[in-house]
Amino acid sequence: MRRRETVTSESRRTQCCPGGITITKRRAVAWRAARLTTLAAVIAAGSGLSRGLNAQGADPPATTRFTDHSLLVAPELPCTWPTHPFPRFQIAHQRTIGPDSPYNSDSLLMDGNTGTQMDVPPHSVARPELKREKSGPLGLLYTDRVEPWQFGGEACVVDVRELLDQAPAGVSPLVRRSHVERFEQRQRRLRFGDVVLFRSDYSDRYYRPFPAGTRFIADAVDRKTPGYPDPDPDCMELLGGRGVKSLGTDSPSMGPLPDLAEPTHYAGLKYGMIWTEGATNLAALPPTGAFYCLLGPKHEGGPYGAARAFSIAGGALPTRLIESARRKRAVDLSPTLAPNLPVTSPGIGAGQHRQVYLKINFLYSEYLDMWHHTHLMDAMTGTHLVPPAYSLPPKGARPIYSSEVRGWLAEYEAKYGPRGESDRTTEQVPINWTCGPARIVDVRSLVGRGERSAGPASPEITPDHLRAFERRSGALKAGDIVLFRTGHLDRHFKPQPNDAGVWSDPLSGKSEGWPAPGPDAIVYLHSKGIRCVGSDAPDLGGVNPKRALMTYWALGGRDMAGVEFLHNLGKVPDGAYFLFAALKIRNCHGGPGRAIALF
Repeated sequence: MRRRETVTSESRRTQCCPGGITITKRRAVAWRAARLTTLAAVIAAGSGLSRGLNAQGADPPATTRFTDHSLLVAPELPCTWPTHPFPRFQIAHQRTIGPDSPYNSDSLLMDGNTGTQMDVPPHSVARPELKREKSGPLGLLYTDRVEPWQFGGEACVVDVRELLDQAPAGVSPLVRRSHVERFEQRQRRLRFGDVVLFRSDYSDRYYRPFPAGTRFIADAVDRKTPGYPDPDPDCMELLGGRGVKSLGTDSPSMGPLPDLAEPTHYAGLKYGMIWTEGATNLAALPPTGAFYCLLGPKHEGGPYGAARAFSIAGGALPTRLIESARRKRAVDLSPTLAPNLPVTSPGIGAGQHRQVYLKINFLYSEYLDMWHHTHLMDAMTGTHLVPPAYSLPPKGARPIYSSEVRGWLAEYEAKYGPRGESDRTTEQVPINWTCGPARIVDVRSLVGRGERSAGPASPEITPDHLRAFERRSGALKAGDIVLFRTGHLDRHFKPQPNDAGVWSDPLSGKSEGWPAPGPDAIVYLHSKGIRCVGSDAPDLGGVNPKRALMTYWALGGRDMAGVEFLHNLGKVPDGAYFLFAALKIRNCHGGPGRAIALF
């Protein structure tokens, strides 16, 4: 996250927006105080949100633990870069459960420099055709082109806590070659496949709701407080020479203040590195041995992007995943996001479409001949999470549905029991729910076998299909991730004007819908201890509105999560491990993310 090209050192004091507070005094101060109390409690919880419960409601096995290393994204937190013209994060709850919609749906205005984030080489390496001093092939290695094996590896935690606040105001204490060599003397020599993480505890101490949150970035940029610790270019050269391809820092940027941001960025990115900026809770990691992963939405041409960082430690699983990443045995399971691709639902009928995916330019880099950009998108854009609160009202709410949906609800509850309630939005879905052994149920044989009807219809995946899978491939069990291979996106995901096969034609009844599990299949999976269900179709509900809603009620009412809009499931071998993480956005009823499989 290099920002220094946006303003001069002297103009920082006027162009930076200390605090970045967008709520006026006339808007409820009491509401703000309540939010700050809640947010402080959530942040203090650290990894507690991502450890969660297993399918039986008990703590995860003591031998293996998942830890979230991601900052919570919310308007009341210092999650975006505070200087002009970087856009502030916004979430809009476009629809809530009621007469207009049986679902909660949100839209997001989100710059790639938001919360915990990923930097890739084009952030500093110019495209080869520009023929500039810093040009090279790596100038084309955008977020959508990074190979999936590079997102994970063995966490190697370089402890630099002694540097915290040990510098003048506006200056970053420097992580030097000697700090890395000290780590190597105590542990081992760094090598390809390692993810080197610089732990200063900066984000743990200073990532707080406003107004205290100005200390995280704005006060350091305004030269009021010491800068965040960061490596200098020579340290990057050492790591590049070791073959390290992934780094991370719990500072908000890998660029030291006031004038080493670009030299440090280029010194590392020219080696093809990617890195995590704004990690947190690195204290939960051992010095070596844990598996660390960074996953974020697959934006076309993205030089950086918001992401989700997590680790897996203890037991045999981390070693297995580290070895897979080191040997480059990985499959990318997320389609690319671009404005000309069918990545959001057009809905059935006028006015029912989700927020279309837009790429918005806001700052031009002359040297890179590249626009910095933000995205306006639906929370269910591309590969995304379906949390229980997507289809369920919050606890204590009594939504008034349309008369048609009230009839559907009565029918559903007569067969499956109470619909349920849920406050479990995206940030409250533990990461260990959406990671596990991939159990791919091939349902392509259902394509072309849907019943003829007057409206849109999808072939329904039933418990019988799941039992047949178990007879062939072994019983499903708690912790497995069940993924339905329909082949729909593999066949139909094409740019405009040839994109109608993904959404428009099936939803309008011009073509058969994709295979989708009915509520009976969800109930059966829940009985087997399954916590997460995914599909390589646009969604898990299918194209018939009534059956879709019942499927989502069944998921939410059993506190299960979904992962939708996958592809490439046919490339995943038996025994692979599925990894998915959604952006950690407070009170979000969806969640763009990225899925990969390691084998």
